[in-house]
Amino acid sequence: MENNNVPTAHRTSRTQRRIARRTTAAAAVLVLAALGVAPAAAQQPAGAPAAAHSATAHGRGALLGITPVADLDRADVARFLASGGMDTGTVRHGLRAYRLTYRTVTPQGAPTTATGLLALPKGGPHRLDLVSDTHGTMAHRDYAPSVGEDFGRFAPYLHASAGRAVAAPDYLGLGKGPGRHPYMDTKSAVTASVDMLRASRTAARRLNRPLTGEVYAGGFSQGGQVAMALGRALDKGVDRNFRLRALAPVSGPYDIENAETPALFDGRVNDTSAVFYMSYYLTAQSRLHPLYKDTSEAFRKPYADIVDDLFDTHHTEEEIISSLPATLKELLTDDYYRRLQHLTGGLLEAARAQDGNCAWKPDVPVRLYSSSGDTDVPIANARNCAADLAARGVEAPVVDQGSADHNTTYMKSGPQIVRWFDTVAARH
Repeated sequence: MENNNVPTAHRTSRTQRRIARRTTAAAAVLVLAALGVAPAAAQQPAGAPAAAHSATAHGRGALLGITPVADLDRADVARFLASGGMDTGTVRHGLRAYRLTYRTVTPQGAPTTATGLLALPKGGPHRLDLVSDTHGTMAHRDYAPSVGEDFGRFAPYLHASAGRAVAAPDYLGLGKGPGRHPYMDTKSAVTASVDMLRASRTAARRLNRPLTGEVYAGGFSQGGQVAMALGRALDKGVDRNFRLRALAPVSGPYDIENAETPALFDGRVNDTSAVFYMSYYLTAQSRLHPLYKDTSEAFRKPYADIVDDLFDTHHTEEEIISSLPATLKELLTDDYYRRLQHLTGGLLEAARAQDGNCAWKPDVPVRLYSSSGDTDVPIANARNCAADLAARGVEAPVVDQGSADHNTTYMKSGPQIVRWFDTVAARH
């Protein structure tokens, strides 16, 4: 029986692995043998041109490796999506998927590498529009889209099977990228996402499926926030090779200061998720902002001695949750518990560094997907985002999926987003 003491954002990963083991032999091809990352020139598809040298060959977004990870026909994709309870009516093609390794930068601007998933449809137009899909909270690096056949694959497979290329970054420190994941650091998530777009452009050209430059941005949970920030960066012209066409994030924590954090204390976020998210957030943000000098300032014993190591990207969500208490009150010191209810200092600085990504005027259509039943990221986040956009003259409807929980919100929203992207594309 499934352990329900795991946040809904993570239960599907384990459930999906069980489902995958029960599917037919055809579904077993969902993930090919994972290959080690090697230089791109050594991993070119048969007949592909050698890597071209350019002014950006050693800069951000430079492609270092292409590793095939999946080759599915249309029926395989439909089975995979249906295993998660998703509508398969938009599945038109099979797909091939690849792990890309590319150059990017750390939160401090130092050179590093990251990985991500590029999914390409079998069929459809030769030149492909691109969906940027940014994933939700993951603590174990192997849950990332380019590595794990888990929740992180649903959106890429959904959009690719509908006929668009998909660039799904793993973010820093997840997948095969080095170091720790700077959880909820929106700035570095955006740089990793932009550089994934650049690497995808190079890879798609080498794979003989060049990109049009049109980008449809979407993401779920943590990735919903990233999608809004990425859309803003594209709108400002962060890379002239890409043009934003539409924004459709799902259940993003767009307002940590005024929506997400208060909901941790008033019952709108369930206790298990509150403990998991806040532990992850505090330990990651403490490396970027002055939250505390020692974990014992924020966490009670014995958790102060173990909490940082739990989020080393090598522990599963189940392992982490079983090692932590049931409530925030038991996790945090009395002083820190009070401070989180009235953000000041480093805590306020960290929250505001992530907030504000709806405070701009997109020149493209925007839809915000959420649900009243979500007890991980309450719908107040989407409503506050819509209000920020409305204050700038942008109407962004909040599509409420009703009583759906966090993951189900995406499973219901995803096919609706595909059909909406189709409508937007048809206007040109």
